[in-house]
Amino acid sequence: MFSVITDTAARLWLLALLILWAGLLFGGFVLGKPDARRERRMPVWTRMASSLILVVAGWSWFWLGRESGAAEFALLIAIGMTLGLLGDLAMAGLLPIPQPVLGGIAAFGLGHVAYIAAAWRFGNAYGLDALEPRLAAWAAWLLVGLAGWYLAVFRGAALSAKPGFSEKPGLAEREKPGLSPGLSPGLSPLHWAALPYALLLAGTAGLATGLALQNAAFLPFALGAGLFLLSDLILAAQLFNGLRFKLIHDVIWLTYGPGQMLIVYAIGSGLRISAA
Repeated sequence: MFSVITDTAARLWLLALLILWAGLLFGGFVLGKPDARRERRMPVWTRMASSLILVVAGWSWFWLGRESGAAEFALLIAIGMTLGLLGDLAMAGLLPIPQPVLGGIAAFGLGHVAYIAAAWRFGNAYGLDALEPRLAAWAAWLLVGLAGWYLAVFRGAALSAKPGFSEKPGLAEREKPGLSPGLSPGLSPLHWAALPYALLLAGTAGLATGLALQNAAFLPFALGAGLFLLSDLILAAQLFNGLRFKLIHDVIWLTYGPGQMLIVYAIGSGLRISAA
C-alpha cells in the first residue's frame, strides 16, 4: 500500500493517519458507552472525526501523487470521500438543512459518482477495461443491489400496506432523522428513490470489482465498495422498515468506516500501477 511512496516522512504521515482513523473508529466503539436504546456505543464526535481523517488521507494521497499518472484517480477518490464526510455530517444532524437524510443521500450519491468516474477512467487509461470482467462484475453487483433494496426497503413497506397489517409496537415513535415521524405504511416516493441510490452504490462495487478481476491490487477497492453497500442496506432497513437490533448503528459504522478507508487507501494501488 505504501511502497509506492518513496519519501519516508510521507509514508509515516499516511500510516499515522491510518492508525489515528482506526483509533477513533474502533476506540470509540470499545470505550464508548451504550445509549439508552443500546443501539450505539460510538460517540458522534469519534465517528465524524474518523471520516475527517479519511478526507485528510485522501487529499494527502492526491498531493503525493499529483505528478503521477494516477493523479486524476486520486483526485476523484478524495472528492468522493469529502462528499462522504458531508453525508455523515448531514445524517448526524450536524448541518443546518431541513431534510438531513435526503441531504446525506445526495452527498453520498455524488461521492459515488466520483468513485465510479475514478474506476472507469483509470481502467480506460491503464488497460483494465476488458469488457467481460467489467460487465460481469457490474451486472452481478447490480443484482446484489436490487436484491438488497427489495429486502431492506421494498418488502417491509409492501407488507405494511396489506390490509390487517399491524405495525410493531413503538415503530411509529422511533427516531428517523429527516423523515416524517412514523412513515405511513406502504411504499412512498422515498422508498422508490432508494432504488437508484442502491444501484448507484452497487455500480461502484461492480466497477471496482471489474478492476480487481484484472489486477488484484484493486481487491481492497472492491471490498471497500462492497462494505459501503452493505452498510447502506442495513441503514436503509433501519430507516425505512424499523430494523432494530443491539448496536445496529455501530454495525453500520463498522462496515461503512472500513469500506471508506479501503476506498481511500486504494489510491496507493492506482499510484503503483501507474508507476509500473
